[in-house]
Amino acid sequence: MARIDLDLAHAYGPSPMQESDYALLPLQMSFRDGGAYALLGPSGCGKTTMLNIISGLLAPSEGSVRFDGRDVTRETPQQRNIAQVFQFPVVYDTMTVAQNLAFPLHNRKLPAEQIRRRVGQIAEMLDMSGQLNQRAAGLAADAKQKISLGRGLVRDDVSAVLFDEPLTVIDPHLKWQLRRKLKQIHRELKLTLIYVTHDQVEALTFAEEVVVMTRGKAVQVGSAEALFERPAHTFVGHFIGSPGMNFLPLTSTAGMLEIAGTRLAAPRTLPEGPLKLGIRPEYLSLAEPGSAGAIPATVTRLQDVGTHLMLSAQAGESLLKARLANDAVVPAAGAPVWLRVIDRKSCFYRDEELVP
Repeated sequence: MARIDLDLAHAYGPSPMQESDYALLPLQMSFRDGGAYALLGPSGCGKTTMLNIISGLLAPSEGSVRFDGRDVTRETPQQRNIAQVFQFPVVYDTMTVAQNLAFPLHNRKLPAEQIRRRVGQIAEMLDMSGQLNQRAAGLAADAKQKISLGRGLVRDDVSAVLFDEPLTVIDPHLKWQLRRKLKQIHRELKLTLIYVTHDQVEALTFAEEVVVMTRGKAVQVGSAEALFERPAHTFVGHFIGSPGMNFLPLTSTAGMLEIAGTRLAAPRTLPEGPLKLGIRPEYLSLAEPGSAGAIPATVTRLQDVGTHLMLSAQAGESLLKARLANDAVVPAAGAPVWLRVIDRKSCFYRDEELVP
């Protein structure tokens, strides 16, 4: 396993002149030895480009890649000793499960007994011990992807194992099982794992740290808790959560905030001028008329989703979402309501960046 340090930028075209010319804007980032990371973001944000640069499938147009301090920027995936698992299963259909798992070890001419032990260990982790003698051709897509995962994990000398949206072809009810297995395998083998996905549930349940990306830029690196509680950028607040964070434009002047036509006392010292207030639907609560930290709004919709009520309300130009308890007393659509927007969980943003 290896510590991976990136100090680079990448553009697919020649002579990039502006931000839109870059697939990856200039960044400095480190992945610690033995860590489990996810690269999370929408399609086209640069996460697969970053993964391919780490693996050696792609050379950065600027900067360097280092493994344990060694410059590997121009080295191949084989020279970097990388294992990579792709979106679609890559298996040898004419081979058995055991032969597929053993293939990378046979190529390295390891002793037969060592291969047998390692294949048995990985097969047990993946719940495939009973299928070792089956030919891969007759297996379902999820079982084939398990083989691909196993081939990436079977070598114990790799610098890192890279996953490029490996659960895309898996049935939804099986995805949580494979995520749980990957997390268990990481705990047992202490491999450096980097996992690309656009699915926040996959990222937040698998990784110790998540790199949130948009438009070629890594806007925040942190734990699931940090991304949810203190988004460093409005994009993170919007992208993480279902629904995402509420945002209200405001003006800050002399310790007072004007939000949707209501003046409220600032909860702390804030920069003066235009800002945004961000608050999660989970922390937006009903309040008595005129309460401190609350603003008036108009109910537009109330949905009973079983585990909670989802309230939609219009406050000025902003549509707010509040996640309420099933027994909350809420006025009907069109009625006025007061919502507490300033809370200890509220975040404030200037130019889309979190105010410290």
